[in-house]
Formats: sequence, structure tokens, C-alpha cells
Amino acid sequence: MNYEAILKEFKEKRILVIGDVMLDAYVLGKVTRVSPEAPVPVVALDKKENRIGGAGNVALNLKNLGASPIIATVVGADAEGKILEELFKKRGISSDGLVRSEFRKTTVKTRVISSKQQLLRIDSEDTHPLSSDHEKVLFEKILKLMKIGLDAIILEDYDKGVLNENNIQRIITEAKKHNIPVTADPKKDNFHHYRGLNLFKPNLKELKEGLNIEFNFQSNQGAFQTAVENLRKAIPHEVSLITLSEHGVFICDDLKQAHIPAHKREIADVSGAGDTVIAAATLCYLAGAPIDSIAQISNIAGGMVCEKPGVVSISLEELKSEIRELLQ
Repeated sequence: MNYEAILKEFKEKRILVIGDVMLDAYVLGKVTRVSPEAPVPVVALDKKENRIGGAGNVALNLKNLGASPIIATVVGADAEGKILEELFKKRGISSDGLVRSEFRKTTVKTRVISSKQQLLRIDSEDTHPLSSDHEKVLFEKILKLMKIGLDAIILEDYDKGVLNENNIQRIITEAKKHNIPVTADPKKDNFHHYRGLNLFKPNLKELKEGLNIEFNFQSNQGAFQTAVENLRKAIPHEVSLITLSEHGVFICDDLKQAHIPAHKREIADVSGAGDTVIAAATLCYLAGAPIDSIAQISNIAGGMVCEKPGVVSISLEELKSEIRELLQ
């Protein structure tokens, strides 16, 4: 398969990302000593950074890969929500689907990092489901964007309340009416509500939790194959893409399957790798790539971000260069 031709198709694809957006706050410094107050490291602060996280990071990956993403979510009517809006604007990501709520606080994950190592994470969040009023306003915005025209929709679930059984199925049903492909990156709470997707991307842990089973991937390939078959029966969808951490990715549809091993890398941080995989896989699907090419490209893209500390995205040029080096 001509990988250059696939990547060329990424350009300006209009993709709506729906899900839990968060602000990733970084406290960066160096450990200088152990505190006399408690057996904990003291970090000498160098700088603080705010980045787009959660479903927003999927949109950021899409943007950096050449697409035109739009974000649809509910954030708080707070300072952190305003920071996120400004970050979206700065990065050229449309927030036409964004809703502000006085009854929720914007999710913030604060990471303390020293010498590329994460020492601590502090989470500030609301995880209760959306109110019926906010769910209605969000769906109306999504419907309007569908009518304007979309190439695809990504449902990016972090179990923070934006997605639920009702709106997931309404979005998938409405998207089918408009011939818009839908892909999803699930979490445990809504795992069984994603019937009818074009591409479903759980990781191995989510697959086990979702089906309530336990097995060792390395020593029991038969159990893994059975799990994938059960997944496809329980939650009908077109393409299954299972990320397997250090074991690479597995992909299948009704006709074909492939297991792509991971490439050897110096792992700095796995945060955000799933966001990159779903972004790359969705773009490859829209480009009409065969399923083994979808797996190859998304596997490389996800691996690349693991070499960098924190939640980061990759550019199309970086991905092209890595593909040339590893596959051609």
C-alpha cells in the first residue's frame, strides 16, 4: 500500500470530536532534595504550562495531521474553561460544538514533572452525567454541525459524563442518516453502548473490563481471539482496533485480521497515546486504507508520542518521516 497516498488524504477532513475535554496543566521543575517535613521530593519550579487534553487532544492530533477538527463538549463556566477556549482558538480548532455550564467544573489534570518523569498528578473534575438541558443543547449543536457537513465523528469517552447511553446511540443513529462514519475510543461505563460504529478502538484493559474476563495476552492467544469474537457479537461494529501497549495493535473486520507488533522505542510517557491512535485510525479509515495499513500507521503514530513526556501530538511530517524509516 502507498502510505504517502493515504497520508495525503488526511488534508482538511472535517471531523467532529465529541467527548470529555480537559485541561492538562504541567508543573515542570527539578527535584533538588527530600523535604524535611515528609519523605517527599522537593521540586524547584522552572515553569508552568497549560495544554489541551482528553477529547481535545484528539482534536489537536487531527489538526496536526492536516485535518479540520471541531470540538463538541460541555465545560465549566470557569477560568479553566476559558483557558481551554483560548487554547482551541490559538491552535485553529473550531469550538462550534462547545457548551459552557455553571453547574460543572472544567476537568483539570495537573502533572508535576521532573527530568521527564511524572512525580504526581492532581485531578479536579465533575464526573456526573450531563443534565437533560445541557444534553439537549449539546445535541442540537451536534445536529447542526452534521447538517452543515462532516467527514467523520469521533466519540472520545473518558467517563467524565459528557457521553452516555442515550446520546451515544442518538449520535450514531443521526450520523447514519447523514452517511457520516463514526469511530469511538471507549471507557468502561459506556462500553456496551457503542453499537453500530464504523471503527471501535478499546485497549486491552478496556476489552477485558468491558467483557468482564481475564487472560494473559502473551500466553493465551486463543482467549484473546475469543474475546474479540465476543466483542464483535455483543457490540456490532465494522472494524475492531485493539491497542495492546508493548504488544502493538490488533485489527480485524469480518474478512481479515492482522496483529502489528510494537516498534522498539524509548518510552518516556504513555499519556495520550490512545488519542493519537484514534485520530490516525479515523483518518486512515476515511482515506480508504486497508485494515492492515490502518493498524500500521496508527501503531506508529501512537508509539511516537510515547517517546515524549506529557500529553503531546505529532505532526504529519513527523509521521511521514517515521513511516519512511520503519515501513519503506
